[in-house]
Amino acid sequence: MTDLFDHRQVRRAFSRAAHGYDGAAALQREVGARLSETLEYLDDRAPEVVLDLGCGPGHAAIAMQKRWPRAQVLALDLALPMLHETRHNAGGGLPRFLGGARRPDAVCADARALPLRDASVDVLYSNLCLQWVEDLPAVFAGFRRVLKPGGLLLVSTFGPDTLFELRGAFAEADNTPHVSLFPSIAQFGDALIAAGFKDPVLDRDEFTLMHEDLGSLMRELRTLGATNAMNERRRSLTGRARFARAAQAYEALRHADGRLPATWEVVYAHAWGPQPGTPIRVGGVDEVQVPVSGIPIRRRD
Repeated sequence: MTDLFDHRQVRRAFSRAAHGYDGAAALQREVGARLSETLEYLDDRAPEVVLDLGCGPGHAAIAMQKRWPRAQVLALDLALPMLHETRHNAGGGLPRFLGGARRPDAVCADARALPLRDASVDVLYSNLCLQWVEDLPAVFAGFRRVLKPGGLLLVSTFGPDTLFELRGAFAEADNTPHVSLFPSIAQFGDALIAAGFKDPVLDRDEFTLMHEDLGSLMRELRTLGATNAMNERRRSLTGRARFARAAQAYEALRHADGRLPATWEVVYAHAWGPQPGTPIRVGGVDEVQVPVSGIPIRRRD
């Protein structure tokens, strides 16, 4: 089966975006802050090993190192330039430990093949990374492998309503996908349950960000590395005529204040590592269903 995403393109896009990423990542920081609120569940115990998967420029990893100064915090990313930014951002202000400033340990690796020992991680944190992975059950099986029994899994991803305006506008221009497809909250929950995680809790937000025009939105996406990484994407540049047709289609959505909306649906989940021997739940065995209708959307403008 052909992969949905071109993972070499994902690495290239985020490598190019590393230096300017922070300047455009206000939404990513907000989602990360909301995700980190769940760390309060661990205030009564200090983790030994913490993994920030898809760490980007490392702000969450650095914050968790400050929170737990004696923990080993692993900052893992597919793009090596992002890890260079992490090292730069961790250059000062961390607590003193064993005669030196403890910093997160940088690891360049793929979320689909974690180079970590079984049952070695107390907290696995991943903010807005998993939308670039097509096989969620396989990735969650890998997360289960490295997470200790009773360890905390804390993740967020973009949902399918993300950039639906942009997807629809380009659909008026040609038949080639211009916006990556993202998993639904139901798919996300099913994958967690299939991997055997304990007590999963899911939530979602919907953010609407405003832009002057289609060009400013596209520039922001490139700055973030959030470009189309689907294997079926158009490999040539989008021509002026196609871009003009897409821009014209987007114009129908312009608000009264003169700006264009861009929707970002965010799915959050936390769960606990199962005890050894807990079965992988497939084929309807030991199945738990999470009704999507029961998960409200919090809209953020």
